[in-house]
Amino acid sequence: MDALQRRFNSDDYFQVLWPLLLISLFILLVGIGFRSPWPADEPRFVEVAREMVASGQWLFPTRGGEYYPDKPPVFMWSIALFYQITGSLKLAFLLPNALCGLLTVFLIYDLGTRLWNVRVGRNAALLLLIVPQFLMQAKNAQIDGMVMCWITLGCYGLIRHFMLGPKWHWYFIGWAFMGLGVITKGVGFLPLLLLIPIAVYAVKDKSRFEGRLTWLCLAGPLAMLAVIACWLVPMVLTVQGQSTPELLAYQNNILFKQTGERYVNAWHHIKPWYFFVLSVIPWMWFPITLLVVAYWKQWVQKVKAEPNIAILLIWVGLVVLFFSISPGKRNVYILPALPMLALAASAVLTGQSPKVWFEKLVSGVLWLLGFVVLAAGVLSLIHHPKLVKALADYTDDLSGIGYLFILLGVLWCLLLWLGRKQFALVKIAMVSALGWALVSTWGYSIIDEMRTPRSLMLHTADVIGEDAELGLVNFKEQFILFSPMSVTHFSYLASNEEQERNAWQWIHENPQRYLLIPKGTELECFEMDTAKSMGMAHRDEWMLLSVAEAKAQCEAPKRQYRYFTDHPGRWLKE
Repeated sequence: MDALQRRFNSDDYFQVLWPLLLISLFILLVGIGFRSPWPADEPRFVEVAREMVASGQWLFPTRGGEYYPDKPPVFMWSIALFYQITGSLKLAFLLPNALCGLLTVFLIYDLGTRLWNVRVGRNAALLLLIVPQFLMQAKNAQIDGMVMCWITLGCYGLIRHFMLGPKWHWYFIGWAFMGLGVITKGVGFLPLLLLIPIAVYAVKDKSRFEGRLTWLCLAGPLAMLAVIACWLVPMVLTVQGQSTPELLAYQNNILFKQTGERYVNAWHHIKPWYFFVLSVIPWMWFPITLLVVAYWKQWVQKVKAEPNIAILLIWVGLVVLFFSISPGKRNVYILPALPMLALAASAVLTGQSPKVWFEKLVSGVLWLLGFVVLAAGVLSLIHHPKLVKALADYTDDLSGIGYLFILLGVLWCLLLWLGRKQFALVKIAMVSALGWALVSTWGYSIIDEMRTPRSLMLHTADVIGEDAELGLVNFKEQFILFSPMSVTHFSYLASNEEQERNAWQWIHENPQRYLLIPKGTELECFEMDTAKSMGMAHRDEWMLLSVAEAKAQCEAPKRQYRYFTDHPGRWLKE
């Protein structure tokens, strides 16, 4: 421990870098292989990646054999690539974001070192590693963790050029990664907002960016467009060459509906304009938010004195404003702003004397949380009704959760006692690393069964037998991802009514065909009264219907949709 502390206190770039990367690797990689993809988004992306590998067709992502137009393909490509390398979806699906998180930590450390000094870079990276939103996204399989990395790389390139340059190669590299961000998740252009505060400071002091703001800057978009074209041109040429209705619908959806229309006229996740400021930032960006309150005078002084800090903070504010304007909001949208905020926070606070009240407050809160975890463990062991209800979506193994909480609470309090003389942020780092290590291993293994429909699908397969066929109506991707048998579905893009009508026709063609449908689905062609319950999954009870539950008559579907799999990830269309 003393040797590690000496290395971290060094002013040598590489003496600090290697232990920093090792700690980051441990935190970000621990738990990989311990759990399966969990809803809402992970099963969808993993199924798309599995279908890419199984079909050999990577240009147009498919989900259950149908084109998936909601997101560009880069993130799914990354999962598919690791799946090909490892042969295991359980290992592959978390690796891309873990490595993107590691790269982001390095970029922030490197920028902090170059803009200020090694200690600023070190503190920025360590601060980022304890912010909940960063770790949550770096340790799951949502697109936002990857797009955060590409946006950070875009900012890195612009900062290397404008604040540390001129460095024209980094300027164009930054634009190139913006392009990669665009074909990962439309908003990859966000580093361009840095040009607004840079322009403001250039007007104030014309010598500040001398030799860096020239006509050559106008060539930057060419690098971005070149990267976008690597995907866009083959996609458009293929669509125009084949001109099938499905491909044309895919092209129009991904180029128009999922970009500008989704931003201006969002159709879900509708939140008020203040959602990020009041509901997300205060706790998802902790402890930075509390550091702003505790050291507000130092923040104001530094922003006035150092334009580099002001530029970073203005960019963070512009990103939050950009997403606040759109009616559709999810807490992960503002994640790309977090690395630069951690960098600015480190630049403001490194070398500042600790605030006594801040240290006492944080220590008190950490001790309180430790006792809360212990209490939750005890209540789990006695199956307290409120805790049973709260954990119903995660596990029915309350004894396992109880022992996990008790161990975590004991070790949590022990760490706080042993580190009682450490600074508050060090204490946060200690208990955060402990918590993630236990939750990402033991916790994952306890929760995994309830977070997937694996047991339900295995039970259904046993009930219908090997020679039977199973159809799905009104379902999510995890039901095909975890199915041990061949399944048929009737189009994600069709309404439940159209799916049911297609299913009615399908089930009459073979008496060995069955349907799995969530109880409560409004049905016109089937009677649910005599259906067999297969159990609960994702808050729904799933019912098994045979031809005996089919009504004598049903309105014909407007169009026949049937997608069936003869091999995991390989889909055929009738």
